[in-house]
Amino acid sequence: MLPRRTEEAMGALDGAILRTEQAIAESRDTIKDLRSERVTPTDLAELLTQTGKELETAADANGNPPIFRVIVEGERQTLSPALQDEVYRIARELLRNAFQHALARRIEAEIRYDNHLFRVLIRDDGKGMDPKVLKEGGQAGHWGLPGVRERAKQIGARLDFWSEAGAGTEVQLTVPVSAGSERPRDGSRFRLFRKTRSHEQQS
Repeated sequence: MLPRRTEEAMGALDGAILRTEQAIAESRDTIKDLRSERVTPTDLAELLTQTGKELETAADANGNPPIFRVIVEGERQTLSPALQDEVYRIARELLRNAFQHALARRIEAEIRYDNHLFRVLIRDDGKGMDPKVLKEGGQAGHWGLPGVRERAKQIGARLDFWSEAGAGTEVQLTVPVSAGSERPRDGSRFRLFRKTRSHEQQS
């Protein structure tokens, strides 16, 4: 193509280089995430708020960042450290996708506590996701969605996606009480909520 259609060839080459750079950057982030130590235990809402601020700062360098907020529904519970770590990493990756790819004006992270389920919802009002990507569970050369699906599976959780072109995307992570029977990579057992000292004394 190069001798006969130089501009078209250079455009194709530039596109290939850009996709390669994006794949390398995503691979580096994934490896860094796998090697990183477990996050310092703290309130999940605070962790997501901090993540949103960091992503807003990065987005501001390329234009006006979306408005971000964290919503908490129900009585706050203290998650077991191992479970909170996995939930946080899933939510962080979903937020990063929303900030980087959704072209959204608003992004929300909602945390819902009740007696039988724990849910985290990440929603945006952006361009929506390609139905083919949703159906196939990911995009060639990108590991974000397969990664969060694998993490959800490891903790016995369910991950549901809703998206429509021009109407945004919502992803819901649901962790049932039965997740207490799942084992993380280090062999310890997950528990949905960590018992408080007073509760342990009563039992």
